[in-house]
Amino acid sequence: MNVSSTNEQVNHAIEIVQSIRTEISRAIVGQQEVIEQTIVALLAAGHVLIEGVPGLGKTLLVQALAKTFGGSFTRIQFTPDLMPSDVTGHAMYDIKSEAFRIRKGPVFTHLLLADEINRAPAKSQAALLEVMQEQQVTIEGRPFTVSPPFMTLATQNPVEQEGTYPLPEAQLDRFLLKIHIDYPTQEEEINLTKQVTSTKIGEGLDVSAVNVIIKPEDVLTLQHIAANLQLDDRVYDYVVEIVRSTRTWPGISLGAGPRGSIALIRAARATALLAGRDFVIPDDVKDIALATLRHRIALAPELEIEGHDIDTVLKAILDKVNAPRI
Repeated sequence: MNVSSTNEQVNHAIEIVQSIRTEISRAIVGQQEVIEQTIVALLAAGHVLIEGVPGLGKTLLVQALAKTFGGSFTRIQFTPDLMPSDVTGHAMYDIKSEAFRIRKGPVFTHLLLADEINRAPAKSQAALLEVMQEQQVTIEGRPFTVSPPFMTLATQNPVEQEGTYPLPEAQLDRFLLKIHIDYPTQEEEINLTKQVTSTKIGEGLDVSAVNVIIKPEDVLTLQHIAANLQLDDRVYDYVVEIVRSTRTWPGISLGAGPRGSIALIRAARATALLAGRDFVIPDDVKDIALATLRHRIALAPELEIEGHDIDTVLKAILDKVNAPRI
């Protein structure tokens, strides 16, 4: 693929993106919204925080996505004793050469699954900050660049809070999207159970049905095309008005900052490409607004006591802010 965003290039990109979605669906039963939002994050060159109870296919999703572009995949199980060097790497003494050499950590990959990120202390969580923001890691004072595309997919269990270390706002803001993954429907669970138990022994993850479509460098071209989709000034105004409303909305104690507006524009462009268009419409903004903003705002304690949740409040904001006609 060329880097130019001609009509032909955009149409080709749309075909590829839709093929990626189809291939991932070969390995995962249901969870279409989760699949689509994860692809949106990849196209927007962002990171995602996936919240859901264990056993809903998060690891399988990441493996399937990596296979579609022939990318490398690494999983880190975050635990209370995890050290920052276990994430980034460290210098070790080589007896044969009588010199220190750098041993790179698991962050040197294309897709990094940070499993149960809130189980590790703040120091280990912060080890991901630099690489998520700068696409590089500093080991013993030397910078090492990770090979693009690089994407962190962090998971956390919303139920078990004992012995966890909640992510601070500064780190939450580094994630482009916060995706909720829920239990499958009854029909999906039946199909899933059949798929896993029909021919396999044990519970090994199976992505053999997923085909490699493109190369890692082609993902960069897709990201370039997504970042250059047409976007009307009225959509910019619409996005900023939504985000600014979170700062004055009754019951919200912490609103989204300017990074929320930037993230929503990036995510909306990727959503438009996934939808098969070369321009962004207000519905793209609405479709991805909850995932983009839910981790950037905090509710006042009285609203939480009354049983309100962030998504309900965001939906109310989206209903109140008038979308432009394009």
